[in-house]
Amino acid sequence: MKPFFFTRIQYTSGDWDTDQRMPSNLLHSLVEYTTLPIDQKEKVVQLSSPDLFKSPFCYLSGHKLVEFSAQERDHFKRYVQNGGFVFVDDCNHDVDGLFAKSFEQEMGRTFGQKALQKIPNTHPIYTCFFKFEEGPPTTSFELNGWGDDLVHDYLKAVTINGRIGVLYSNKDYGCEWDYDFRNKRFLAEDNTKFGVNIITYALTA
Repeated sequence: MKPFFFTRIQYTSGDWDTDQRMPSNLLHSLVEYTTLPIDQKEKVVQLSSPDLFKSPFCYLSGHKLVEFSAQERDHFKRYVQNGGFVFVDDCNHDVDGLFAKSFEQEMGRTFGQKALQKIPNTHPIYTCFFKFEEGPPTTSFELNGWGDDLVHDYLKAVTINGRIGVLYSNKDYGCEWDYDFRNKRFLAEDNTKFGVNIITYALTA
């Protein structure tokens, strides 16, 4: 079995290079809780590159405009339709922010206006490894006075053939998990556990 590797998508618009410690923190959690072989170095792949299609799991985030070029849109669509998984996280934690509005418009252009839908909190992604009976765990960033100051009690997804291909969060998990994994021992509860669920689902669904 090839080691799992974490791929960050670089796109031409906006700011893609956020939460720089998050991937290694999440990879450390996979080592800690699962038996997956892990490549501990994050890969950065341009959305327009054919290397995208080698990745089992991709991460896309930012604060600013998301507007794909024609080639980026084609790659994103083909990657997802061919069984790829993209976790998209809004660093603004704001449904009215530029990232959220432009990303949702981009998904409408790419997959159709009704493709991005709320997923129920009973979805298997919440129980495929750790159990999150109430749906997506809250982040401290949702109530920090920035963004829309709301706790989003759902995630959205583009589902292809009954399986999530694009998981979309306004909860800012990237910032929540953006710390050195050695500091995890100071937390009452490891807040990266939901990330383990996301990757487990991506690899097994």
